[in-house]
Amino acid sequence: MNIPKNAKPIEVDNSTVPFYQDENGYYFDSSSTAVPEPMINAVAGLQLLDENKKLIMINHKIPMGLFPKIEAYFDYEVEELKDGNVKIIFTKKEKLVPKLDFDTNCSG
Repeated sequence: MNIPKNAKPIEVDNSTVPFYQDENGYYFDSSSTAVPEPMINAVAGLQLLDENKKLIMINHKIPMGLFPKIEAYFDYEVEELKDGNVKIIFTKKEKLVPKLDFDTNCSG
C-alpha cells in the first residue's frame, strides 16, 4: 500500500490490520484478508472520521455489501489499481442533520 511517508501507525479498536494516520486522514490495507475482515476494518476506520478527514482502504475487491450500510453517512470513491486491488476513499457527508434533543419537560 502506498502509505504517505509521514503517516504514523495508530491503534484502532476492533481492527485486524494495521492503521496509519497523517494530517489528511487514515489508511489501511485489507487486500490480504478474507470476509468479514475488510468490512470489520472499514467500520472500525469509519468511526474515526470527521468532516475534515478521509479514510483510504485498499482491498482485493469492491466491498459492495458495505456501501448500502454506510451511504447515508459517508461518501466514497472507488479507484481500480494496476495491481488488481481497489482503493476506496471514504469521506463523512457534510451537513448531516445533528441528532435532535427533544426535551419533553415543559418549563412554563
